[in-house]
Amino acid sequence: MRDIAVFSGTAHPELAAEICTHLDVPLHPVRVSRFANDCLEVQLQANCRERDVFLIQPLVPPVQEHLVELMLMLDAARGASAGRITVVLPHYAYARSDKKDAPRISIGGRLVADLLVAAGADRVLAMTLHSPQVHGFFSVPVDHLHALRELAEHFRGYDLRDTVVVSPDLGNAKEAAAFARMLGTPVAAGAKQRFSDDRVRINAVIGDVVDRDVIVLDDEIAKGSTMIELMDHLRDLKVRSIRLACTHGLFSADALERLSSQDGVLEIVCTNTVPIPAAKRVPKLKVLSVAPALAEAMRRIHNGESVSALFG
Repeated sequence: MRDIAVFSGTAHPELAAEICTHLDVPLHPVRVSRFANDCLEVQLQANCRERDVFLIQPLVPPVQEHLVELMLMLDAARGASAGRITVVLPHYAYARSDKKDAPRISIGGRLVADLLVAAGADRVLAMTLHSPQVHGFFSVPVDHLHALRELAEHFRGYDLRDTVVVSPDLGNAKEAAAFARMLGTPVAAGAKQRFSDDRVRINAVIGDVVDRDVIVLDDEIAKGSTMIELMDHLRDLKVRSIRLACTHGLFSADALERLSSQDGVLEIVCTNTVPIPAAKRVPKLKVLSVAPALAEAMRRIHNGESVSALFG
């Protein structure tokens, strides 16, 4: 593939290397250094002039560090006369800050989108944004991928005759319904109230899950509080087994251990949009790769082909 230059920040170089393997292009080196006053400096160590530049960087902890690193990469590419700069955001952490749900509160999803565009982004390639309106926060074209195909392909390996896909809340019900259609199963949803970042209450499960195997689907799992609350209700309804699935396996603190130790949990499935340290992994965890999907989308963007056709 000619006239393409791919760079990665320090957030998830393993994913970037896998993407480049599928594209059959090199992953060009990036030098990130720190001054004595704690400021970062970035140097892209390959020619960018008039090239189609892709910068791969999920916003994962430390989020602010990786965000500044990405903006410096953008500035460096723009200063090096890149022909076009595409930010590849496998995980956009600020997508959860998408509305004003309290007085005098910031809307980080929109602000960070503005910052990325101001720094030099010409377009964005994202994976499973937290809510549809985040797409509109960017004033440049956004190609929004999802990982439902990868997740569905994994679960098709099971006997799904008595399976129900369950969304933890009504906000994710549309995504869960699309996933259920892929698998040919019914769908159900939890009625959730959120009181804080780690305190939720699920009052009921809408749909028939009694004596069924369930696949709980969410866009991301961080602390796991919602999943644990939902599983309490599912066990009360006498489900036979539980499998958890998400795109972004953030799994902060001991979330993986807490989830895998819950009664009835057979498997936890996520993708590699964010890095999961080996020390955190548990036997019930299965990590699927989205590198082929991201690589194909990047190839189509570079060649001026339809990205939406990937979901046809």
